[in-house]
Amino acid sequence: MMDILEIRELLPHRYPFLLVDRVTALEPGALVQAYKNVTVNEEFFNGHFPAKPIMPGMLILEAMAQCAGILGFKTTGKRPADGYIYLFVGADNVRFKRQVVPGDRLDLEAVAGAHKRNIYKFSCTASVNGELAASADILVAEQLV
Repeated sequence: MMDILEIRELLPHRYPFLLVDRVTALEPGALVQAYKNVTVNEEFFNGHFPAKPIMPGMLILEAMAQCAGILGFKTTGKRPADGYIYLFVGADNVRFKRQVVPGDRLDLEAVAGAHKRNIYKFSCTASVNGELAASADILVAEQLV
């Protein structure tokens, strides 16, 4: 549904911190599904951990937040080009269930929840081959920059 060029129009992140490669399903106001191909060439594997590379949990959380940001932009119809940004402001109920390693495809999903003024809540999951790797309720704040 969205390739990397379209994703880059919505997310201000760039290598090595852009953690969404493709959006596969999108329903504004409801949900987004996307993925990140995890390769051994990722910068973070140089130090986490060289002998047994594991994707850091905080980066899995960040990938889920970026997925939520895409849904936020598509739901509101706003764009970074218009001066808007979504900032990751909180995470509740964070759970890590499975390691993510080179060669995995990290499937991401964000489901829209409640919002109040400029704060939006999303229920997010990250999985590999249908097996839950992480989940969290993520809060983002819409900000005019």
